[in-house]
Amino acid sequence: MPTAIVSVTNDLTTDQRVDRTCQALVKAGYEVLLIGRRQRDSVTLKPRPYRMHRMRLLFDKGPLFYAEYNLTLFFYLLLHKFDLLVSNDLDTLPANYLADFLIHPVDHFRCRSSLTSRKHHCRHLHDCHEYYRGVPELVGRKLVTRIWQWIEDRIFPSLEHVIAVNQSIAGLYTEEYGNHIGVVRNVPLRKSLAGALSKSTFHIRDDQKIILYQGAVNIDRGLEEAILAMKHIESDALLVIAGIGDIFESLKKFTEENGVSEKVKFPGQVPFQELHPLTLLADVGLSIEKDVSLNYHYCLPNKFLDYIQANVPVLVSPFPEMKSIVDEYQIGEFIENHEPESLARKFDSMLQNPEKLDFYKHNLLKAAGELCWENEEKNLLLVIDKMR
Repeated sequence: MPTAIVSVTNDLTTDQRVDRTCQALVKAGYEVLLIGRRQRDSVTLKPRPYRMHRMRLLFDKGPLFYAEYNLTLFFYLLLHKFDLLVSNDLDTLPANYLADFLIHPVDHFRCRSSLTSRKHHCRHLHDCHEYYRGVPELVGRKLVTRIWQWIEDRIFPSLEHVIAVNQSIAGLYTEEYGNHIGVVRNVPLRKSLAGALSKSTFHIRDDQKIILYQGAVNIDRGLEEAILAMKHIESDALLVIAGIGDIFESLKKFTEENGVSEKVKFPGQVPFQELHPLTLLADVGLSIEKDVSLNYHYCLPNKFLDYIQANVPVLVSPFPEMKSIVDEYQIGEFIENHEPESLARKFDSMLQNPEKLDFYKHNLLKAAGELCWENEEKNLLLVIDKMR
Protein backbone atom coordinates (compact mmCIF):
# COMPACT_ATOMS: atom_id res chain seq x y z
CA MET A 1 0.00 0.00 0.00
CA PRO A 2 1.41 3.46 -0.92
CA THR A 3 2.22 5.81 1.96
CA ALA A 4 1.24 9.48 2.21
CA ILE A 5 2.78 11.80 4.80
CA VAL A 6 0.80 14.95 5.58
CA SER A 7 2.37 17.72 7.65
CA VAL A 8 1.10 20.78 9.54
CA THR A 9 2.58 23.05 12.21
CA ASN A 10 -0.36 22.79 14.63
CA ASP A 11 -0.97 20.10 17.25
CA LEU A 12 -3.60 18.21 15.17
CA THR A 13 -6.42 18.74 17.68
CA THR A 14 -8.74 21.06 15.78
CA ASP A 15 -7.60 21.08 12.13
CA GLN A 16 -10.64 19.76 10.28
CA ARG A 17 -9.40 20.48 6.74
CA VAL A 18 -6.31 18.34 7.27
CA ASP A 19 -8.41 15.56 8.78
CA ARG A 20 -10.64 15.57 5.72
CA THR A 21 -7.58 15.49 3.46
CA CYS A 22 -6.24 12.49 5.35
CA GLN A 23 -9.59 10.72 5.15
CA ALA A 24 -9.67 11.33 1.38
CA LEU A 25 -6.18 9.87 1.04
CA VAL A 26 -7.27 6.78 2.97
CA LYS A 27 -10.22 6.47 0.60
CA ALA A 28 -7.79 6.76 -2.32
CA GLY A 29 -5.86 3.77 -1.03
CA TYR A 30 -3.01 5.39 0.89
CA GLU A 31 -1.65 4.51 4.29
CA VAL A 32 -1.60 7.96 5.89
CA LEU A 33 0.68 9.49 8.50
CA LEU A 34 -0.25 12.97 9.77
CA ILE A 35 2.60 14.91 11.39
CA GLY A 36 2.19 17.92 13.67
CA ARG A 37 3.78 19.11 16.89
CA ARG A 38 3.12 18.64 20.56
CA GLN A 39 2.47 21.80 22.57
CA ARG A 40 2.47 22.28 26.33
CA ASP A 41 -1.33 22.26 26.52
CA SER A 42 -1.97 19.64 23.83
CA VAL A 43 -4.79 17.24 24.67
CA THR A 44 -4.73 13.52 23.97
CA LEU A 45 -5.84 12.80 20.43
CA LYS A 46 -8.78 10.52 19.79
CA PRO A 47 -8.22 7.57 17.41
CA ARG A 48 -8.62 8.22 13.69
CA PRO A 49 -8.43 5.91 10.64
CA TYR A 50 -4.82 6.95 10.01
CA ARG A 51 -1.62 7.29 12.02
CA MET A 52 -0.58 10.51 13.76
CA HIS A 53 2.73 11.75 15.09
CA ARG A 54 3.38 14.93 17.06
CA MET A 55 6.99 16.12 17.15
CA ARG A 56 8.45 17.48 20.37
CA LEU A 57 10.22 20.77 19.74
CA LEU A 58 12.23 23.10 21.95
CA PHE A 59 10.76 26.30 20.53
CA ASP A 60 7.07 27.16 20.46
CA LYS A 61 6.95 30.26 18.24
CA GLY A 62 9.00 32.72 16.28
CA PRO A 63 11.79 32.16 13.71
CA LEU A 64 13.54 29.54 15.83
CA PHE A 65 10.35 27.49 15.96
CA TYR A 66 9.88 27.53 12.18
CA ALA A 67 13.54 26.70 11.61
CA GLU A 68 13.47 23.86 14.13
CA TYR A 69 10.17 22.53 12.83
CA ASN A 70 11.33 22.37 9.21
CA LEU A 71 14.73 20.93 10.09
CA THR A 72 13.16 18.24 12.30
CA LEU A 73 10.51 17.42 9.71
CA PHE A 74 13.09 17.33 6.91
CA PHE A 75 15.20 14.67 8.64
CA TYR A 76 12.06 12.75 9.62
CA LEU A 77 10.98 12.61 5.99
CA LEU A 78 14.46 11.54 4.87
CA LEU A 79 14.29 8.57 7.22
CA HIS A 80 10.78 7.40 6.31
CA LYS A 81 9.45 5.91 3.11
CA PHE A 82 6.74 7.87 1.31
CA ASP A 83 4.94 7.83 -2.02
CA LEU A 84 3.23 11.17 -1.52
CA LEU A 85 3.95 14.27 0.56
CA VAL A 86 1.26 16.82 1.38
CA SER A 87 2.51 20.15 2.73
CA ASN A 88 0.01 22.55 4.25
CA ASP A 89 0.82 26.25 3.93
CA LEU A 90 4.16 27.94 3.46
CA ASP A 91 5.45 27.14 6.95
CA THR A 92 5.68 23.40 6.13
CA LEU A 93 6.75 23.80 2.50
CA PRO A 94 10.59 23.99 2.81
CA ALA A 95 11.00 20.60 4.52
CA ASN A 96 8.61 18.83 2.15
CA TYR A 97 10.08 20.37 -0.99
CA LEU A 98 13.69 19.62 -0.03
CA ALA A 99 12.92 16.06 1.10
CA ASP A 100 11.13 15.32 -2.18
CA PHE A 101 13.93 16.95 -4.16
CA LEU A 102 16.77 15.08 -2.46
CA ILE A 103 15.12 11.66 -2.37
CA HIS A 104 13.66 11.73 -5.90
CA PRO A 105 15.67 14.29 -7.89
CA VAL A 106 15.10 12.64 -11.27
CA ASP A 107 11.33 12.45 -10.91
CA HIS A 108 11.39 15.92 -9.40
CA PHE A 109 12.78 17.41 -12.62
CA ARG A 110 10.93 15.16 -15.06
CA CYS A 111 7.63 15.94 -13.37
CA ARG A 112 7.91 19.55 -14.54
CA SER A 113 9.79 18.99 -17.77
CA SER A 114 8.17 20.25 -20.96
CA LEU A 115 10.63 18.15 -23.00
CA THR A 116 8.86 14.84 -22.45
CA SER A 117 5.28 13.69 -22.69
CA ARG A 118 5.87 10.70 -20.42
CA LYS A 119 3.86 10.61 -17.21
CA HIS A 120 6.12 10.68 -14.15
CA HIS A 121 5.26 10.17 -10.54
CA CYS A 122 5.10 13.55 -8.78
CA ARG A 123 5.25 13.02 -5.05
CA HIS A 124 4.42 16.43 -3.58
CA LEU A 125 1.04 18.15 -3.22
CA HIS A 126 0.99 21.63 -1.68
CA ASP A 127 -2.21 22.88 -0.03
CA CYS A 128 -2.67 26.64 0.47
CA HIS A 129 -5.03 27.12 3.41
CA GLU A 130 -4.48 30.87 3.15
CA TYR A 131 -2.46 33.54 1.41
CA TYR A 132 0.34 33.06 3.89
CA ARG A 133 2.23 36.31 3.40
CA GLY A 134 -1.07 38.11 3.94
CA VAL A 135 -1.76 36.80 7.43
CA PRO A 136 -2.34 39.58 10.00
CA GLU A 137 0.58 38.34 12.12
CA LEU A 138 2.94 39.47 9.32
CA VAL A 139 1.33 42.86 8.64
CA GLY A 140 3.89 45.57 9.34
CA ARG A 141 6.73 43.06 9.86
CA LYS A 142 8.65 43.80 6.67
CA LEU A 143 11.77 41.76 7.43
CA VAL A 144 9.84 38.62 8.39
CA THR A 145 7.58 39.00 5.35
CA ARG A 146 10.62 39.36 3.07
CA ILE A 147 12.13 36.16 4.45
CA TRP A 148 8.93 34.18 3.80
CA GLN A 149 8.65 35.75 0.34
CA TRP A 150 12.26 34.81 -0.43
CA ILE A 151 11.45 31.18 0.48
CA GLU A 152 8.20 31.18 -1.46
CA ASP A 153 9.72 32.83 -4.55
CA ARG A 154 12.31 30.08 -4.81
CA ILE A 155 9.98 27.14 -4.31
CA PHE A 156 6.49 28.02 -5.49
CA PRO A 157 7.17 28.40 -9.25
CA SER A 158 8.54 24.83 -9.26
CA LEU A 159 5.48 23.26 -7.67
CA GLU A 160 3.57 21.01 -10.04
CA HIS A 161 0.54 20.19 -7.90
CA VAL A 162 -1.05 22.94 -5.81
CA ILE A 163 -4.54 23.40 -4.39
CA ALA A 164 -6.09 26.33 -2.52
CA VAL A 165 -9.13 26.80 -0.30
CA ASN A 166 -10.95 29.19 -2.60
CA GLN A 167 -10.80 30.81 -6.02
CA SER A 168 -9.63 34.18 -4.68
CA ILE A 169 -6.49 32.75 -3.06
CA ALA A 170 -5.85 30.49 -6.05
CA GLY A 171 -6.06 33.58 -8.26
CA LEU A 172 -3.55 35.50 -6.14
CA TYR A 173 -0.95 32.74 -6.41
CA THR A 174 -1.58 32.13 -10.10
CA GLU A 175 -1.18 35.82 -10.86
CA GLU A 176 2.04 35.97 -8.86
CA TYR A 177 3.74 32.73 -9.92
CA GLY A 178 1.86 31.40 -12.94
CA ASN A 179 1.09 27.98 -11.43
CA HIS A 180 -2.12 26.21 -12.27
CA ILE A 181 -3.89 25.89 -8.93
CA GLY A 182 -6.90 23.72 -8.25
CA VAL A 183 -9.61 24.77 -5.81
CA VAL A 184 -10.72 22.48 -3.00
CA ARG A 185 -12.93 24.52 -0.70
CA ASN A 186 -12.72 23.98 3.03
CA VAL A 187 -16.30 22.81 3.39
CA PRO A 188 -17.23 20.43 6.22
CA LEU A 189 -18.82 17.03 6.11
CA ARG A 190 -22.61 17.04 6.00
CA LYS A 191 -23.75 17.04 9.59
CA SER A 192 -26.90 16.07 11.43
CA LEU A 193 -28.89 18.68 13.31
CA ALA A 194 -29.41 16.22 16.15
CA GLY A 195 -27.08 15.75 19.11
CA ALA A 196 -26.81 19.27 20.52
CA LEU A 197 -25.25 19.58 23.94
CA SER A 198 -27.29 20.86 26.86
CA LYS A 199 -26.76 24.55 27.57
CA SER A 200 -26.31 23.61 31.20
CA THR A 201 -23.04 21.92 30.20
CA PHE A 202 -21.64 25.42 29.83
CA HIS A 203 -23.66 26.90 32.71
CA ILE A 204 -25.97 28.72 30.32
CA ARG A 205 -29.68 29.10 31.01
CA ASP A 206 -32.01 27.44 28.53
CA ASP A 207 -33.76 30.74 27.79
CA GLN A 208 -30.53 32.63 26.99
CA LYS A 209 -29.50 33.29 23.41
CA ILE A 210 -25.99 32.37 22.25
CA ILE A 211 -23.77 34.44 19.97
CA LEU A 212 -20.95 32.08 18.98
CA TYR A 213 -17.43 32.66 17.77
CA GLN A 214 -15.45 29.49 17.15
CA GLY A 215 -11.92 29.13 15.91
CA ALA A 216 -8.50 30.66 16.50
CA VAL A 217 -8.48 33.42 19.10
CA ASN A 218 -6.03 35.72 17.32
CA ILE A 219 -5.64 39.38 16.51
CA ASP A 220 -8.00 41.31 14.24
CA ARG A 221 -10.86 38.79 14.48
CA GLY A 222 -13.16 41.50 15.88
CA LEU A 223 -13.28 39.76 19.25
CA GLU A 224 -12.44 42.77 21.42
CA GLU A 225 -15.23 44.76 19.78
CA ALA A 226 -17.67 41.85 20.11
CA ILE A 227 -16.88 41.67 23.83
CA LEU A 228 -17.41 45.42 24.25
CA ALA A 229 -20.68 45.11 22.32
CA MET A 230 -22.00 42.95 25.16
CA LYS A 231 -22.03 46.12 27.29
CA HIS A 232 -24.64 47.60 24.98
CA ILE A 233 -26.72 44.61 23.97
CA GLU A 234 -30.37 44.59 25.04
CA SER A 235 -31.08 40.91 24.36
CA ASP A 236 -30.60 38.29 27.07
CA ALA A 237 -27.63 36.68 25.36
CA LEU A 238 -24.13 35.34 25.94
CA LEU A 239 -21.10 35.66 23.70
CA VAL A 240 -19.33 32.27 23.60
CA ILE A 241 -15.74 32.27 22.30
CA ALA A 242 -14.75 28.65 21.62
CA GLY A 243 -11.08 28.24 20.81
CA ILE A 244 -7.61 29.29 21.87
CA GLY A 245 -4.88 31.36 20.27
CA ASP A 246 -2.30 34.10 20.65
CA ILE A 247 -4.60 36.52 22.50
CA PHE A 248 -6.66 34.00 24.48
CA GLU A 249 -5.38 34.94 27.96
CA SER A 250 -5.27 38.67 27.24
CA LEU A 251 -8.82 38.51 25.89
CA LYS A 252 -10.06 36.88 29.10
CA LYS A 253 -8.36 39.65 31.08
CA PHE A 254 -9.86 42.26 28.73
CA THR A 255 -13.32 40.80 29.41
CA GLU A 256 -12.83 41.05 33.17
CA GLU A 257 -11.47 44.60 32.98
CA ASN A 258 -14.54 45.70 31.04
CA GLY A 259 -16.98 44.16 33.49
CA VAL A 260 -18.68 41.74 31.07
CA SER A 261 -17.44 38.43 32.43
CA GLU A 262 -21.03 37.33 33.08
CA LYS A 263 -21.91 37.91 29.41
CA VAL A 264 -18.88 36.23 27.82
CA LYS A 265 -17.79 32.59 28.14
CA PHE A 266 -14.52 30.96 27.09
CA PRO A 267 -14.87 27.15 26.76
CA GLY A 268 -11.26 27.02 25.54
CA GLN A 269 -10.02 24.53 22.97
CA VAL A 270 -12.76 22.19 21.79
CA PRO A 271 -11.70 19.12 19.75
CA PHE A 272 -13.37 19.26 16.35
CA GLN A 273 -15.23 16.01 17.05
CA GLU A 274 -17.02 17.81 19.92
CA LEU A 275 -17.42 21.21 18.30
CA HIS A 276 -20.55 20.58 16.22
CA PRO A 277 -22.75 19.71 19.25
CA LEU A 278 -21.71 23.04 20.75
CA THR A 279 -22.30 24.95 17.51
CA LEU A 280 -25.85 23.59 17.32
CA LEU A 281 -26.69 25.63 20.42
CA ALA A 282 -25.91 28.97 18.79
CA ASP A 283 -28.47 31.49 17.58
CA VAL A 284 -25.98 33.59 15.63
CA GLY A 285 -22.50 32.65 14.37
CA LEU A 286 -19.78 35.31 14.04
CA SER A 287 -17.02 35.65 11.48
CA ILE A 288 -16.19 39.35 11.73
CA GLU A 289 -12.53 39.56 10.78
CA LYS A 290 -11.08 43.00 10.09
CA ASP A 291 -9.95 44.00 6.61
CA VAL A 292 -6.30 44.31 7.61
CA SER A 293 -4.71 41.90 5.13
CA LEU A 294 -5.26 40.11 1.84
CA ASN A 295 -5.55 36.86 3.72
CA TYR A 296 -8.52 38.05 5.75
CA HIS A 297 -10.07 39.91 2.82
CA TYR A 298 -10.25 36.73 0.76
CA CYS A 299 -10.91 34.28 3.58
CA LEU A 300 -13.53 31.55 3.61
CA PRO A 301 -13.23 30.50 7.27
CA ASN A 302 -13.91 27.04 8.69
CA LYS A 303 -16.23 28.51 11.28
CA PHE A 304 -18.41 30.20 8.67
CA LEU A 305 -18.95 26.89 6.88
CA ASP A 306 -19.43 25.04 10.18
CA TYR A 307 -22.21 27.47 11.12
CA ILE A 308 -23.95 26.58 7.87
CA GLN A 309 -23.84 22.86 8.68
CA ALA A 310 -25.24 23.58 12.16
CA ASN A 311 -28.13 25.65 10.75
CA VAL A 312 -26.88 28.79 12.51
CA PRO A 313 -27.62 32.20 10.89
CA VAL A 314 -24.40 34.13 10.33
CA LEU A 315 -23.19 37.65 10.98
CA VAL A 316 -20.03 38.23 8.95
CA SER A 317 -17.69 40.80 7.45
CA PRO A 318 -18.70 41.62 3.85
CA PHE A 319 -15.62 40.00 2.31
CA PRO A 320 -15.90 38.56 -1.23
CA GLU A 321 -15.91 34.79 -0.52
CA MET A 322 -18.31 34.93 2.45
CA LYS A 323 -20.46 37.65 0.89
CA SER A 324 -21.08 35.67 -2.29
CA ILE A 325 -22.39 32.70 -0.26
CA VAL A 326 -24.52 34.80 2.10
CA ASP A 327 -26.02 36.69 -0.84
CA GLU A 328 -26.64 33.55 -2.88
CA TYR A 329 -28.37 31.59 -0.13
CA GLN A 330 -29.73 34.44 2.07
CA ILE A 331 -28.43 32.91 5.31
CA GLY A 332 -27.45 35.92 7.40
CA GLU A 333 -26.27 39.50 7.56
CA PHE A 334 -23.19 41.69 7.34
CA ILE A 335 -21.64 44.01 9.88
CA GLU A 336 -21.43 47.69 8.93
CA ASN A 337 -18.30 48.37 10.99
CA HIS A 338 -16.57 47.17 14.15
CA GLU A 339 -17.88 49.82 16.51
CA PRO A 340 -19.19 48.02 19.64
CA GLU A 341 -22.48 49.94 19.61
CA SER A 342 -23.03 49.06 15.95
CA LEU A 343 -22.29 45.39 16.63
CA ALA A 344 -24.68 45.41 19.58
CA ARG A 345 -27.46 46.79 17.35
CA LYS A 346 -26.76 44.02 14.83
CA PHE A 347 -26.86 41.38 17.56
CA ASP A 348 -30.20 42.69 18.81
CA SER A 349 -31.75 43.12 15.36
CA MET A 350 -31.12 39.45 14.63
CA LEU A 351 -31.85 37.94 18.04
CA GLN A 352 -35.07 39.92 18.51
CA ASN A 353 -36.50 38.95 15.14
CA PRO A 354 -37.44 35.23 15.26
CA GLU A 355 -39.17 35.39 11.88
CA LYS A 356 -35.96 36.61 10.26
CA LEU A 357 -33.91 33.88 11.96
CA ASP A 358 -36.40 31.23 10.82
CA PHE A 359 -36.09 32.54 7.24
CA TYR A 360 -32.31 32.20 7.42
CA LYS A 361 -32.56 28.74 8.99
CA HIS A 362 -34.83 27.54 6.18
CA ASN A 363 -32.31 28.75 3.59
CA LEU A 364 -29.42 27.23 5.54
CA LEU A 365 -30.83 23.76 4.88
CA LYS A 366 -30.23 24.18 1.15
CA ALA A 367 -26.80 25.76 1.67
CA ALA A 368 -25.72 22.91 3.96
CA GLY A 369 -26.79 20.31 1.40
CA GLU A 370 -24.67 21.90 -1.32
CA LEU A 371 -21.66 23.25 0.61
CA CYS A 372 -20.47 19.96 2.07
CA TRP A 373 -17.39 17.78 1.81
CA GLU A 374 -19.34 14.96 0.19
CA ASN A 375 -19.63 17.22 -2.87
CA GLU A 376 -16.20 18.86 -2.62
CA GLU A 377 -14.09 15.77 -1.92
CA LYS A 378 -14.24 14.65 -5.54
CA ASN A 379 -12.12 17.66 -6.52
CA LEU A 380 -9.35 16.52 -4.16
CA LEU A 381 -9.62 12.90 -5.27
CA LEU A 382 -9.19 14.00 -8.90
CA VAL A 383 -5.95 15.80 -8.00
CA ILE A 384 -4.67 12.79 -6.06
CA ASP A 385 -5.55 10.44 -8.92
CA LYS A 386 -3.60 12.59 -11.42
CA MET A 387 -0.49 12.31 -9.21
CA ARG A 388 -0.31 8.51 -9.31
